[in-house]
Amino acid sequence: MGITHAGPPVSKRLLSLDFMRGLIMILLMLESTRLYDHLDEASTGTYWNGWVLQFMHHPWHGLHFWDLIQPGFMFMAGVSVAFSLQKQKLNGIPWSSSFRKILRRCGWLFFWGVMDYAVQPRGLSLDLTDVLTQLSFTTLVAFLIFRWTVPAQIVVCAGLLLVTEILYRFTHIPGYDQPFINQHNFGNYVDRLLTNQTDPDGWVSVNCIPTAVHTIAGALTGRLLSGQSKNKLSLILKWGLICLTLGFFLDVSGVTPIIKKIATSSFTLASLGFCLLAICLFYWWIDCRNHRRHTRFFTIVGMNSIFIYLFIEIVGSRFFNAYIVDLTGGLPGLIHTPAILSKIISSLCIFALEWGICYWLYKKAIFFRL
Repeated sequence: MGITHAGPPVSKRLLSLDFMRGLIMILLMLESTRLYDHLDEASTGTYWNGWVLQFMHHPWHGLHFWDLIQPGFMFMAGVSVAFSLQKQKLNGIPWSSSFRKILRRCGWLFFWGVMDYAVQPRGLSLDLTDVLTQLSFTTLVAFLIFRWTVPAQIVVCAGLLLVTEILYRFTHIPGYDQPFINQHNFGNYVDRLLTNQTDPDGWVSVNCIPTAVHTIAGALTGRLLSGQSKNKLSLILKWGLICLTLGFFLDVSGVTPIIKKIATSSFTLASLGFCLLAICLFYWWIDCRNHRRHTRFFTIVGMNSIFIYLFIEIVGSRFFNAYIVDLTGGLPGLIHTPAILSKIISSLCIFALEWGICYWLYKKAIFFRL
C-alpha cells in the first residue's frame, strides 16, 4: 500500500469517475453505520419500507438497487485500471513494469480482502467472498487482456459467462447439483473445498469468474473515455442497453434467473448494463456539460476509496462505530428521544465523522493507493 501527498489535479481528472466512486463509497459508509437497518425498522408496515428494502440485498432471485453496488465498485476499478495503464504507456513504462505493479496491487487487494473477514466471533476464518479478494482476480484478468482488440475482449467476457453456466449446470456433484438453489450449487461446493464452510446466505468465492466481466468492461469503458472517439457516449449507451436487455431477457424467459449472490450470467449482464448507463449519465453531465458545482462532497470520498472501504470494514465495524454509538446514544436519551430516532442520529454521526476523515485527508493531499 502506498500514500501519495501530491495535490490532486482536479481539472485533469475524469471527475465523473471520482463522483461515481465516491457515490458508491458514501452508500457503503451509510450501510456500515446500520442506517438502512434503522430505517427499515422505522418504516416497517408503511409504504416507505419498499423503498428502504432497495438498500438491502435481495434474498435470492430478484434485483434490488443495493445489488448494483458491488458491480459498480468492480466496474469503476476497471475504468481506473484503463486510465492508469494509458498514462503508463504515455510515460514509456514497459509492459513488464506495469505487470509487476499490477501484481503488487492484486496481492494487496487479496491480502486486505482476506483480512477483512478473517477475524470472526468464532475465531479466525478464511473467507474469499470479500469484494477486494474478488477484485484481486478480476483486475489481473482485465490487465492481462487489456491490449487485446475490443472484439477479443468481448469474446473473453462471453466465455467467462459461458464457463459459469457450464460449471453450475453440468458439474453433477452429489448434493451440489442444483445450479440455482442456495447451499446446493457448484459455488457452495467450491467454498466447501477451499474453506471447509459455506456462507449461509449463499455468497460464493467463484463469483470472481463472472464478475471479471464487470472489471473488463470497466477497462474497455475507461479506454474509450480516455480516447478521442467522438461517439463514445453513444457506444456506452448502446452497450448498456444491450447488456440490460440480455440480462432481463434471460431472467424473464426462465433460462437463467437473476441471482446476485452467485452472480448468474443474467445478473452479471443486467448489473453491467446499469453500470454502463450510470457512467454514461455521469460523464455526460459532469465532464461534458461541466456541471461540477455539487460533486465535491462525493469526489472527496472517491479519491480515497480504498482507505475508507478498509476503515469502515475493519476499524469501523469492530471499534469505531460502537464507540460513537455509546457516545452519542446517551445524549438524545436526556431529552427522551425515541429509541429509533436515537439510532438514526448515531448512524448519521458516524457517517459525518468518517466523511470528515476523508475531508481531512483531502485537505492534506494524502491519498492512499494499493
